[in-house]
Formats: sequence, C-alpha cells, structure tokens
Amino acid sequence: MTDATARPTPQESRPMNPILTIARRELAEGIRNRWVVSTTVVLAALACAIAALGAAPTGATATAALDVVVVGLASLTIFLVPLIALLLSHNAITREAERGTLLLLLSHPLSRAQVVLGKYLGQLVILALATVVGFGFAAGFVVLRNGAEGWQAFAFMTLASVALGAVFLALGMLASATVQESSTAAGIAIGLWLLFVALYDMALLAVLVARGGHAVPGWVMDLALLLNPTDAYRLLTLGEGASAMLSGMGGVYDNSSLTPGVLAGALLIWCIVPLAGAMVLFSRRNL
Repeated sequence: MTDATARPTPQESRPMNPILTIARRELAEGIRNRWVVSTTVVLAALACAIAALGAAPTGATATAALDVVVVGLASLTIFLVPLIALLLSHNAITREAERGTLLLLLSHPLSRAQVVLGKYLGQLVILALATVVGFGFAAGFVVLRNGAEGWQAFAFMTLASVALGAVFLALGMLASATVQESSTAAGIAIGLWLLFVALYDMALLAVLVARGGHAVPGWVMDLALLLNPTDAYRLLTLGEGASAMLSGMGGVYDNSSLTPGVLAGALLIWCIVPLAGAMVLFSRRNL
C-alpha cells in the first residue's frame, strides 16, 4: 500500500502568508470583541439619522438627496471615523505586550514588520466593513425615498472615508509602537484626534485672522491643507460638484491648485509614513 494518499498536495504544503494570518487573527478578535458589530451599528444609526434629516428638504430643489446627505456624512466622518480608527489601533502592540502574548507571537517565523502590517490590514478590514455597511444603510434609506441620483458622489465619499480611517489607523499603530503602555498610547491617540480634528483648523484660522486681511500665498495655503489629513479629505469629498455648493468648500477648492489626484496621494502618504515609522520603531523595541 502506497502513501500517496497521505502525501500533502502542493497547495496544502504551502504555508499561509504571515501577514494574512495576523490580519485574520486581528479580524477574528475584532468580531469576538464586538468591534465590527458595534462600530457598524453606531455608523449606521448616525448615518441614517443624518440621511433622514438631510434628505427631507430636497423635494422642491434641483439638488439630489444623496448630494445633501454626502455633506452631512462627510462632516460626521471627520469627527467619528478618526476616533474609531484610533480606538481600534492605539493599543495594537501594547495590548499584546501587556497580555504576555507578544513574545509568543514573535516566536513564530515572522518579522516584526509583518506583525505591524498584518494587524493594520486586519483593523482596516474591520473599519472598512463598518463604514461601507453603515453608510450603505443610509444610502439605501435615501434611495428608497428619493431615488439614486448622486450615487457616484456618495460612493466616492464612502471610499474616501475608508481612506481617512486608514490614515488614523496608521497613526494609532505608530502611537502603539512608540510607547510601552496602553494608557500612554491612549493619551497620544486622544491628542492626535484633537490636533487634527479641532486644534489644527482653529490655529490655521487664527493665523489667517491675525494677518488682518493680507492674502496668504497660494502654495502656503495648499501646504497647510495637505498637512492635515482631515482637511485633505474635506477638500477631496466636498470640493467639487453639488456638494461643493452645499458645503461652501467650492470657493476654497477653486482658489487652490490641489487636484483630486494630489489630495488622494496626500492621504496615501499619510498612511505610508506613520505605518513605516511604526514598523521601524517596533523592530528596534526591546520586549
């Protein structure tokens, strides 16, 4: 009797990609801890509330209901999605260290960079699922009542919202790789959220007011907008089309040399740089 039946096939003998293994582990933990369900429910509830309020007054206007909802949801995204992303990722590394599972995890044949990237991908799947499903409920509600006109802008806003969440996931991973304790990482995460969501624009407005009406060079203003991922997101989603008129961002976009490609590239860089920094810091970290 031969042992041909016991011999593993090439597909069975091929080891699973370590990054995907870590990502699946992170996703399973997110499902087990109700992160997927809770974030989806929160986003869906708030998105549907905004959709119900925002779509109501559009019956006698030429503006599509979904265009109105895009403005409201984009404003919600700027405040809520970064916070959810930072809550997801700020203790990705420190949690493992405090539970004593980090050494066990690193005993497997994988690098520290693969651990960071795998955790990041798993959390990105959680955030993307919550955002797409949550906003999808709102879109379905509006489409059933007012039709599907403006769905392209809504789909683009949803995709950009996932990209903004990816930026703050990377920033949270960087915070987690920088410090030793989850409480410290949480403090950094709160500081990052306050800086980019509230304080940065307040400081920028104060500088503009302090100039006493003197014009700011265009390239300086463009650079200031690119240095804040939430501003890049706001200009990307609300700078063109009907949303620009409703949000008031059309004037800023028209006086800027920034294009959608540049703004999308800025969000990509905002993802890559903190994530690369997290990989470097974690590789040099003493356990």
